[in-house]
Amino acid sequence: MTPAVEAAPTTLVAALRMPVWNILTRRADGIRRDLPPRPEAPTERLAWLRSLNPEQARRAALLDHLDALRGHVTGCPALGYAIDDPMPEPALQEAEGFNPHLTALIAVYRAACPGG
Repeated sequence: MTPAVEAAPTTLVAALRMPVWNILTRRADGIRRDLPPRPEAPTERLAWLRSLNPEQARRAALLDHLDALRGHVTGCPALGYAIDDPMPEPALQEAEGFNPHLTALIAVYRAACPGG
């Protein structure tokens, strides 16, 4: 069932922003808890990355990806995404499937905004 939401892109972005951010945050927090503590200093971060096993390194990369998308959907543009795209497709893909209502709302957004 599709949520009853006006299909104007700005309305849909407003309706998606917090739910998408919440899902991305929950996923990032779960990964963060499973990894060894990540240092902030660049030299220490490099040593940390080198200490991870392949699965942990994959999850650390996903964590960085989720953190960038979280920032982007709240107005802090991430590298590789258009500044004027408030809801990039990768953010929708990473949030999709965790909440049926949100997944339906994402489908409405995609239908209203073909091609991003």
